[in-house]
Amino acid sequence: MPELPEVEVVRRGLQTWVSGRTIADVQVLHPRAIRRHLAGAEDFAARLRDRTVGDACRRGKYLWLPLTDTDTSILGHLGMSGQLLVQPQDTADEKHLRIRIRFADALGTELRFVDQRTFGGLSLHENAPDGLPDVLSHIARDPLDPLFDDAAFHAAIRARRTSVKRALLDQSLISGVGNIYADEALWRARIHYERPTATLTRPRSAELLRHVRDVMTAALAVGGTTFDSLYVNVNGESGYFDRSLDAYGREDQPCRRCGTPMRRRPWMNRSSYFCPRCQRVPRTPS
Repeated sequence: MPELPEVEVVRRGLQTWVSGRTIADVQVLHPRAIRRHLAGAEDFAARLRDRTVGDACRRGKYLWLPLTDTDTSILGHLGMSGQLLVQPQDTADEKHLRIRIRFADALGTELRFVDQRTFGGLSLHENAPDGLPDVLSHIARDPLDPLFDDAAFHAAIRARRTSVKRALLDQSLISGVGNIYADEALWRARIHYERPTATLTRPRSAELLRHVRDVMTAALAVGGTTFDSLYVNVNGESGYFDRSLDAYGREDQPCRRCGTPMRRRPWMNRSSYFCPRCQRVPRTPS
């Protein structure tokens, strides 16, 4: 699942290649791709025609394109395999092309939504007063947002009976962090994923947030993390941060800090990767 760095890379591409353009036509080629738009494909296409796309926006793992002179936005959810590609109009259709958006200009490119597994999609939503699509009102700010409140985050996690990794993946507390970057930040902070949040001091939670920001910033610099051909930017290019991962996917490989073999444990239908020496298992109260 794409996390904040991957979605931000896509947002930047949309800002460069799509924002400011007027939509001429929309083709919905698979109904599942607009299943979150309950009014259906014809309504989706009709409401987009002749509308101009505003600045591309993102909150955590979600991105949207406001339609200027309206209170509506196109919300994009990439799911497991969704891609938003800007392609020359004469490029052959991708095998899993789901939606095509053409523009009323002479640039010769179109926006395509491609999704092999059809878990993602596009939909239209009304904007809340703060400019967010109304369905995102519960999503917290992300750690790279200048308005993210570190003190409020610390107070919120201290008040909850949960583990630190669960807190990092709770999009109502902090958005944009997924399994990969949670494991990376926890490894850097030397914190076990099951450590209770109530035991984190203010300096330790501040240190963890610093590592979350550092790992995401580093991933952004190289285009995000790619393990297969499904995550690409709008130009079809892959990211390279997978070559720099310190924890995720490194089971049985030596910890880059102490040399101890890294471990993997099942966790909430996912996996957690950690160093058993650097990230001690929390003690169970007697």
